[in-house]
Amino acid sequence: MAVCYRHPGRETGVSCSSCGRQICPQCMTPTSVGMRCPECSRQKTQVRTLRSLGADPVATYALIAMNVLVYVGSTVAGGGLAGRGRGDIIVKGGLFGPAIHDGHEYWRILTSGFLHAGLLHLAFNMFFLYILGGMLEPALGRGRFVALYFVSLIGGSLGALLITPTALTVGASGACFGVLGGAIAVAMDRGIPIMQSGLGTTAILNLGLSIALPGISIGGHVGGLITGFLAGAAMVRFGDRRGAAPVIYAASVVIGLALFAGAVAVSGRT
Repeated sequence: MAVCYRHPGRETGVSCSSCGRQICPQCMTPTSVGMRCPECSRQKTQVRTLRSLGADPVATYALIAMNVLVYVGSTVAGGGLAGRGRGDIIVKGGLFGPAIHDGHEYWRILTSGFLHAGLLHLAFNMFFLYILGGMLEPALGRGRFVALYFVSLIGGSLGALLITPTALTVGASGACFGVLGGAIAVAMDRGIPIMQSGLGTTAILNLGLSIALPGISIGGHVGGLITGFLAGAAMVRFGDRRGAAPVIYAASVVIGLALFAGAVAVSGRT
């Protein structure tokens, strides 16, 4: 456990949201962007937020481009620009339990996360990913962000198959909810208030819409959110240790395979 930089005898898990130094309750100054140390609370310095922790979110842009390109391809194949008609790619690539269980079409667990039923569906998910990925990727680093994204995608597929195994499900929302879960985990580690940051409100609002609106995969959203939160929490917990990166990548592969196997196992539920 880390100790306060001003009181070495006091253990603490909170760091200053500006300079990153560990601070105990006596040294904490609450602000709208998290706890700050006595020095930073008196200075008008740039506050460290999730978005300001690193470089441009190149992986986020690449994932958005992949989703857009796949949508264009499915549209050309007959998916319909406004979602009129599903097209062969949607039918053959969407998440559908019986096809996975009986037809052994295991690729659907991954491909479904890059397919969208219409332009509005795509636009909403990509805007969600653009905002949250821009915050989370600089905080985790490019490789860890990509690992979290794909693990969350598989976790979302598992959740969807648990709740609605016989529904044809498509969309990147499970992975996007995973990015939201990861952002919440990183914010908590940085001492940034979840509700004041807007992440808590975003999670509650979107989960509420998932329940209230028909045709939305609540299982996929919850599965992605939980997976992303747990993955993000593990990454920030062990990510700063020497030699942690290879271990994190290996663990992500193992967890992803375990979730994939779980999705296959539950795909036969009716």
